[in-house]
Amino acid sequence: MSDMKALDRTLAALADSHRRRTVELLGEGPMRAGELAEAVGLAAPAMSRHLRVLRLNGLVEESHPESDARVRIYRLRPERLDDLATWLDEMQLAWSDQLAAFKEHVEKALK
Repeated sequence: MSDMKALDRTLAALADSHRRRTVELLGEGPMRAGELAEAVGLAAPAMSRHLRVLRLNGLVEESHPESDARVRIYRLRPERLDDLATWLDEMQLAWSDQLAAFKEHVEKALK
């Protein structure tokens, strides 16, 4: 991920278990805010605050059906999670390389 501040914002947004659960639910498909609140077990105002954090950090987007502008439907924006996955893959590769080098060092030392 080229923008480390974006990564920091993503990690901060996902630090809360309710927001992680919301992201998991939205991974299954778009949902109305009320459905999310019920599924996560939060009151509507609390869910609204969590959705705002996710939206401001680029993890979800909201839309309104043409039939009723009061209804908010939320969708996951997977590109931010893709960026996080890329960073995690890079970190795992770096650790794998370090552990392989350490293993080689120990094996040489024991011979």
